[in-house]
Amino acid sequence: MTRTVRVGSRGSRLARAMVAELLDRLRTTHPEVVWTQHTVMTTGDLDRTTSLGELSASGAGVFASRVEAALLAGRVDVAVHSLKDLPTRATPGTVLAVVPRRHDVRDALCGATLDTLPEGARVGTSAPRRVGQLLRARPDVCPVPVRGNVPPRLRHMRQRGWGGLLLAAAGLRRLGMSDQITQVLDPWDWPPSPAQGALGVQIRTGAGDAWLRGLLSVVHDAATETAVRAERALLAALEGGCHVPIGATATTEGPMLRLLGQVTSVDGRRSVRADQTGSPQDPEALGARVAEELRERGAADLLAGLRAAPPSR
Repeated sequence: MTRTVRVGSRGSRLARAMVAELLDRLRTTHPEVVWTQHTVMTTGDLDRTTSLGELSASGAGVFASRVEAALLAGRVDVAVHSLKDLPTRATPGTVLAVVPRRHDVRDALCGATLDTLPEGARVGTSAPRRVGQLLRARPDVCPVPVRGNVPPRLRHMRQRGWGGLLLAAAGLRRLGMSDQITQVLDPWDWPPSPAQGALGVQIRTGAGDAWLRGLLSVVHDAATETAVRAERALLAALEGGCHVPIGATATTEGPMLRLLGQVTSVDGRRSVRADQTGSPQDPEALGARVAEELRERGAADLLAGLRAAPPSR
């Protein structure tokens, strides 16, 4: 008997591209299974006016919770997320089954380079981390909030005469828009969001769904999983989320795992960094150690001040 697996995600063009990328390999490896793609409108998709920081502070879940709800309700069998959007604490009844090979982890600047941005130029970005890192590198420029999918953001940049736009390089590449990238930013100088560029493939925890893990295992990448576990452990230890200005990047160097963490104030005036190596067998321990060093260097006070401030629109 032919079995059908329903794969759900956000309805954005980028989310659909991510699922299509995943399904190409699954259909090739498991032609006996019918794989169908389903979209779920999330809080972040439905509300395009409220800032992501304010939505996140409200506990709305922004991009993940409605897809998880569809999974738990049985409307889909597999949920695919940008892993940086998924909370570090697993939702009861769900499990992160596999983590496919990561794409480009870096941020990208479109329209100009950091050196060629005119003084006072407006640069589109809504992420507090990117705002802080941008102002630290170029305190003379003016960050401008921007929401929506990638193509409309690029149109806003051109139509409104902005000097540039900050986006994830992975999203641009997945959409076939690499030609829009003017500069990719070194992740060791400009640490991206924890788990940026990676997908998280989620299933239910019930015994009846165990067979799915075996089907999905063909897309799993152990090196990516190790890196993102360290980055997300750091994020969890700092009690942060995807809309808190915490950057992290992990990579395997020989037999060791290296993790850099950074917290930057939204005005760019303060930045705290920590960089350690540890065993790839225990990435969570490395994440916790780097988080502790960041706290000792003042990140706790910096984050407490940001959480106490009213969310910006």
